[in-house]
Amino acid sequence: MLILFLAVSLISLINATSIVSRSQSYPLSQPAVHGPKTRITIGNRVIAPDGLKRSATLVDGTFPGPLITAQKGDHFDIEVVNDLTDDSMFRVTSVHWHGISQNGSNYADGTSFVTQCPITPNHSFLHSFSAQNQAGTFWYHSHYSCDGLRGALVIYDPQDPLAYMYDVDDASTVITLADWYHTVAPALRGTIVVAQSILINGLGRYAGGPESDLAVINVEQGKRYRLRLVQMSCDSNVLFSIDGHDLYVIEADGVLTEPLVVDQLQIFAAQRYSVVLVANQPVDNYWVRGIPNSDKTHHGSAILRYKGAPEADPTTVNNPPTKPLQETDLHTLINPGAPGTKGYGNADINLNLEVSVTGLNFYVNNVTFQAPSVPVLLQILSGARDPSQLFPLGSVYVLEANKVVELTMAITGPGGPHPIHLHGHTFDVVQSAGSSTFNYENPVRRDVVNSGSDGQQMVIRWVTDNSGPWILHCHIDWHLEAGLGVVMAESPPDTSAHVSPVPYEWDRLCPIYYNGNY
Repeated sequence: MLILFLAVSLISLINATSIVSRSQSYPLSQPAVHGPKTRITIGNRVIAPDGLKRSATLVDGTFPGPLITAQKGDHFDIEVVNDLTDDSMFRVTSVHWHGISQNGSNYADGTSFVTQCPITPNHSFLHSFSAQNQAGTFWYHSHYSCDGLRGALVIYDPQDPLAYMYDVDDASTVITLADWYHTVAPALRGTIVVAQSILINGLGRYAGGPESDLAVINVEQGKRYRLRLVQMSCDSNVLFSIDGHDLYVIEADGVLTEPLVVDQLQIFAAQRYSVVLVANQPVDNYWVRGIPNSDKTHHGSAILRYKGAPEADPTTVNNPPTKPLQETDLHTLINPGAPGTKGYGNADINLNLEVSVTGLNFYVNNVTFQAPSVPVLLQILSGARDPSQLFPLGSVYVLEANKVVELTMAITGPGGPHPIHLHGHTFDVVQSAGSSTFNYENPVRRDVVNSGSDGQQMVIRWVTDNSGPWILHCHIDWHLEAGLGVVMAESPPDTSAHVSPVPYEWDRLCPIYYNGNY
């Protein structure tokens, strides 16, 4: 059953008294959001978020899709319904709940041909999972192309230790960033792809296009806002800033950080940050900027509007940053420190992955990832245990249970910087790309890290405490499609017991898919 909540009522569960007092002085137009038990429908619709009409693949007909919210400890039951009809785009789908560890529910991770078969048209799949002790800013998206299926997911923590830093944290303060393409994704396969525009909260403009609407973020002077920045781009990394305002970083990818003041953040595809904005400037309009890494992509713009300011475009200037975010300046707030024995190469398992490129294909240790015909989870549940038995051959790395893994990824050739995401885990970034130093004491802990460009490397650590196959991949959609991925199969002998019971609906996905000849 679809459950619609007003964001105010959701947040009131966190702090009813403070929200009531805020709503009296700061009346917001709150969009409806979904709760943790809901149904979302994937379908096609013509939209024009930057002024140019095109058919898109959308959740409930909107871009971005509806915000899904929960309280820490809630159980999720999200039914995904496939109502896709446009043959110019993929008609099969799956939905990944990005950043949710899915410990014990690998089958609900939503990664086609790694953890499940795709959902075919006129069918559905119920994702039932718990986020356990997780809270923070997450999102959901399809690994099937880049035509609009993406939205934010927030788990609120009533005991947030940094709640003293902000007054407002609700649906109005979730800020999405996304690149947008005027051509459907299947037609772009095998090409060098460049987005036409950057959208902020689903709106933007493209070069030579109309002066289409821009998103407005309303604030009231004197209040403090937790802005949850969700980078949904398929490729672009974005320099985010708000003219005339500092921002206090307090979260990276669902993990709280020691507060850090910045005036600009480079945010790579799939990364999220919470930043506190203090509305301490004169009542006026201020540009919100999302500057992409490609000069062929039109800049993203939105308007920060103080209560009492005229409804007009800002005239503020983009001054050079004096405090740009450096990843090495971020430190995890709670239980800091990388697992295992300190020092490079001192983990239980030390993996070295070299990324190279030939033509338009990427290779990891000389193997390009090609999705298997049978999901890796199904292979494991059917008895496969050894790398020689697991497909795609050369792309599945079997890891023992409860070991500290240190993974070094070195980049050679063009195509970077690559944002690397590991499903099923957060990890400690003990060496950031472009840095010569290692930090085992208090590095940032997150789930997407920039692995750098040609000649650079990054090093991460995590513990294999979540049995199942987890894909590690570049979060530039076009690069994953071109082979930049591997699967970390954690303790295959333990997987069957760890994910038991596998839902009957999951068992049905593959027979339905294979019988449909997709």
